[in-house]
Amino acid sequence: MPELPEVETVVRMIRPHLEGRTIVGSRVFWRPMVGEARFGDRVRGARIEGVQRRAKYILIELDRGVLVGHLKMTGRMHVEPAGPALLPHTRVRLDLDDGNVFQFVDVRKFGRLRFAARAEDLLPDLGPEPLGDAFSVDWFRKALRGRNRMVKPLLLDQGFLAGIGNIYADESLHRARLHPMRSAARIPLHSAARLHAAIREILTNAIEREGSTFDRFYRTPEGNPGSYQHQFQVYGRTGKPCRTCGRSIRRIVVGQRGTHVCPKCQPRPRR
Repeated sequence: MPELPEVETVVRMIRPHLEGRTIVGSRVFWRPMVGEARFGDRVRGARIEGVQRRAKYILIELDRGVLVGHLKMTGRMHVEPAGPALLPHTRVRLDLDDGNVFQFVDVRKFGRLRFAARAEDLLPDLGPEPLGDAFSVDWFRKALRGRNRMVKPLLLDQGFLAGIGNIYADESLHRARLHPMRSAARIPLHSAARLHAAIREILTNAIEREGSTFDRFYRTPEGNPGSYQHQFQVYGRTGKPCRTCGRSIRRIVVGQRGTHVCPKCQPRPRR
């Protein structure tokens, strides 16, 4: 599933083609994606005022509400010149006043694009953005101290911190030299600061490289793969040597999620 860097890449690429445009028509080919029969009436004639990201959600802000999108496993968003043919697996099409069309493509039909008066009406409770001002070192240290949970499942909890998924949790913990089963409440202050810096640096670098492509589904709106997967230190590298110490990367299960760890760089905590 696309994580923060991949969703941010999509937002940055479709934003210039959507902001300021008016939706002049719509077609829904998979009704569960939009969730209601009146979707076309709600969006037709609406002016797009902004395109933002919140956690793993894409917010297309209208002059009369907002479209809240989620790519899920295989969703992709494109803005292209209008033509007679649809892209394969197009589930929603929005015609724009400049002759371009927005298409939400989703092979497995898990993606969503819902209309709401306010984004808050559809978004779950979300923690701070890891690249935002609210995610300070002081906040992070205090937040970890107050939670007696393993650190990796905590990082994946969107109510704790918004946007991080399996890939970037594994990579951040490796850079911070923390085992994913370490109790968050027992992480020393200096290690918490190191993890804070690792999260910010890795997410920023991943966005610069347009995210990570490790299967055939994630592509940018321009159809290109991301390239951050070439920077992976542990994720998906089971059995390969750690690029820091040379020990073999192991795959374990933490909180029911496959997890990649270097046994030397990230020593397992004692019980």
